Amino acid sequence: MKTRPNYVAGAMAAMWLVLVGVPIYAMVSWSLQTRDSFLDRGPLALPASITFANVAEVLDSGFGRYLLNTAIVTVSCVALTLVVAIPAAYAIVRSMSWFSGAMFRLFLAGLAIPAQATIIPLYLIINRMQLYDSLTAIILPTVAFGLPLVILVLVGSLRDVSNELYDAMTVDGAGPFRILWQLVIPMSKGAIAAVGTYTALGAWNQFLFPLVLTQSPSTRVLTLSLTSYKQEFQINVPGMMMAVMLTALPVFVLYLVARRWLIAGLAGMGSK
Repeated sequence: MKTRPNYVAGAMAAMWLVLVGVPIYAMVSWSLQTRDSFLDRGPLALPASITFANVAEVLDSGFGRYLLNTAIVTVSCVALTLVVAIPAAYAIVRSMSWFSGAMFRLFLAGLAIPAQATIIPLYLIINRMQLYDSLTAIILPTVAFGLPLVILVLVGSLRDVSNELYDAMTVDGAGPFRILWQLVIPMSKGAIAAVGTYTALGAWNQFLFPLVLTQSPSTRVLTLSLTSYKQEFQINVPGMMMAVMLTALPVFVLYLVARRWLIAGLAGMGSK
């Protein structure tokens, strides 16, 4: 039986390829040109000559320090989020008390609160806690605003674990911590990997909290360092594009490694 070609789907796929491919091409092309070459030629023109001088310029501008700060923030956010979210989701699913249900609804309400709306009281709280201009000032709000979605995904995953498995381990004499460690976490490793990847991407690309809650170069992260290529009357586009490409490369590698778990977990199939 012959199938008719889907021209609409093909056209939409081609359009999507253009929308994704052109910015990537522009980023790579601009980052491999000198500033004069970039200004003389069109934005989508092929580079007249390829130079890697922008790599040295980016690395000499403190990129290593900013990369380390971003890695510390990302790893800390993922670890702290999972440490808090996994037991919280387990308690919400297994507990029959009104308190667990109220806490779950409270977390869901957090999905409706944008970070921009709380930045002033958050700034005051961070100052009162004497955490201003530190990496901790970035980590704590990032974890707090990421927890609602993470707990929502994990609760959906843990509800897919059959009650018979819980009952079997309970009959075997297992307590709540043993059930969490030996049953819940292995059965939900797909969802855990998905929310871990989601948290890592959000922490790596965080801009608002570093902008408002830090100021010194020693606590600067990669996203904030991109503003250093913009001056009052000019902007170093090739240097900025090289910095953007180096900044996005770890995120791209992480997505390639964890894309299957990310899609499955966010679709509610993390425990399958």
